[in-house]
Amino acid sequence: MQVAVVTFDGFNELDSFIASALINRCRKDGLEAFITTPTPVVTSMNGVEVAGQRPVEFVAEADVVLIGSGVKARDVVADDRLISRLRLDPSRQLIGAQCSGALVLARLGLLGGMPACTDMKSRPFVEACDVTVLDAPFHAEGNIATAGGCLASQYLATWVITRMLGEDAAREVIDYVAPVSENQETVERAMRAVHAGEVALR
Repeated sequence: MQVAVVTFDGFNELDSFIASALINRCRKDGLEAFITTPTPVVTSMNGVEVAGQRPVEFVAEADVVLIGSGVKARDVVADDRLISRLRLDPSRQLIGAQCSGALVLARLGLLGGMPACTDMKSRPFVEACDVTVLDAPFHAEGNIATAGGCLASQYLATWVITRMLGEDAAREVIDYVAPVSENQETVERAMRAVHAGEVALR
């Protein structure tokens, strides 16, 4: 089970690294995440250079695709050649977007009429795509999910792990990374966010 964490130039480190690090704690169970980039090296919004682990074409074979955010998200969605390389299939893949990554899902026509979560700076641009933005950290409908706010990347990871390996696996991962003495409340917050985001659509 492979996860493509799509990471563009100008990316937000919290989005890509938190999601990939949490998911990779499930390697022993066969779930593995890879930083997936359109160029061999991408530079974060804070100047951190990262070598991609997989080329962006990897998204076509991945079981899960998470679209990270960044300061160049609007450039990404305006780049027809780059967008054409993102061949996603929600009928067989879990697809998630973090913050301005929702712009990419909208550009690909994957949101349909569903609302989305995003960050405050990206909100007006997502709304300009005729997408309703929720005042919530996480929302999922079927195989598509969005998260808003950098630290909500833990909710995307929790959703992925739950869908791929079950809730017990997700709880174990969040419990491991939780601040000392805050384990239970951190786990419950993550599970509550994911459950609430999914229940809202029923």
